[in-house]
Amino acid sequence: MSRQYFGTDGVRGRVGETPITPDFVMRLGHAAGRILTASDRRARGERPSVIIGKDTRISGYMLESALEAGLSAAGVDVLLLGPMPTPAVAYLTRALRCQAGIVISASHNPYPDNGIKFFGPGGVKLPDKVERAIEAGLDEPLKCMPSDKLGKARRVEDADGRYIEFCKSTFPNELDLRGMRIVLDCGHGATYHIAPPVFHELGAEVIAIGVKPDGLNINLDCGSTHPEALQRAVRDNHAEIGIAFDGDGDRVMMADADGTLYDGDLMLYIIAHHRAKRGLLKGGVVGTAMTNLGLEHAFNKSKIPFARAAVGDRYVLEMLEQKGWQLGGESSGHIICRDKHSTGDGIISALQVLHALRGAKRTLKEATKDVMVYPQVLINVPITKDFDFRESLPVQMQLVEADAELKNAGRVLLRNSGTEPVLRVMVEGKDAGQVQQWAKKIAACVEKSARG
Repeated sequence: MSRQYFGTDGVRGRVGETPITPDFVMRLGHAAGRILTASDRRARGERPSVIIGKDTRISGYMLESALEAGLSAAGVDVLLLGPMPTPAVAYLTRALRCQAGIVISASHNPYPDNGIKFFGPGGVKLPDKVERAIEAGLDEPLKCMPSDKLGKARRVEDADGRYIEFCKSTFPNELDLRGMRIVLDCGHGATYHIAPPVFHELGAEVIAIGVKPDGLNINLDCGSTHPEALQRAVRDNHAEIGIAFDGDGDRVMMADADGTLYDGDLMLYIIAHHRAKRGLLKGGVVGTAMTNLGLEHAFNKSKIPFARAAVGDRYVLEMLEQKGWQLGGESSGHIICRDKHSTGDGIISALQVLHALRGAKRTLKEATKDVMVYPQVLINVPITKDFDFRESLPVQMQLVEADAELKNAGRVLLRNSGTEPVLRVMVEGKDAGQVQQWAKKIAACVEKSARG
């Protein structure tokens, strides 16, 4: 059974259009409340509890109320966090012994979009089969529990402080960030009140931008998806390092003093190489189909085992669990350190990179000098929901021709986005001009075929 509403990272869409409407989200909350809390707590006559956090989009107020209504009707107590990073919700779900955690966020998307994603009791994202069960529950009528069995709601007043201390605890006690000037770009998102205190309390001089959310400016020309603001701020303030987060704080990008960007692949290499040199890397590293070939070659040279999972942090985590490894991530900056957290965390990932740099007394440039990054072009082509590039003969012919020309010096990858109605066309290879040419050619073919 395929999932109708859930993508690679929960349910997402344009606010006011199905499925991101108040009535649907209320039914989603009710279905999730029944499915995720069918535990021994109910058997003992106790009300289960679910925690809800959100990013800074204006629609979060509306969707939070709808979820609260659905969960309460299902007899579930609700703990409200207000604006909090996605990984904070995962941590607090576990720390407060809740049956589930829910995040209202569309991550790196612009403010007119929003979404709902879930964590299980251990602070990990739900497997596909549980999401399918929730979708099946949407077809059942919304039955309200008797008044004495309805859920209650309360706010968690100390959520900020709890999570700030948790993040700091992942950085070695014997190290600090004194003497470092760091620019933080919080993208007017959920880290705006969390990241600055974390890095400041570890000793850094913090210059914070993107920390004035108004409900409409999340990810607007800032944050990890628009790092130009970070690059300018690093140069203008003569900072050593810049760190940019996305809207919900699970992704991160970094920049050095020159404003040069370092993506998830390079940050993953820094962390892995530092751990491997000290005998602290358990097993190998998991990337995805989008991971740069240069990173794979660098790992091979360092004799660090490497494996690719499907795109999406949930699939990276699943492979890490299967192999018993601890470290994995995506080029988008979504990095999972299983020994530190149960999910990808932008703040903790940045701290792990800084741990490696401070421990080895190296800069970002010095720590990545052995990685030859292959030129990679990614083009997002808008498509209709019913378009399948696998059934398009012109597109398939283009792929065959591209593979023949690139041979072993590059690759082409087409995949549907799990969060937006676009087809991602990625071409990678040693020759930048050839890569650019093929990416544009294939994208144009997809666009023409999608129009019919």
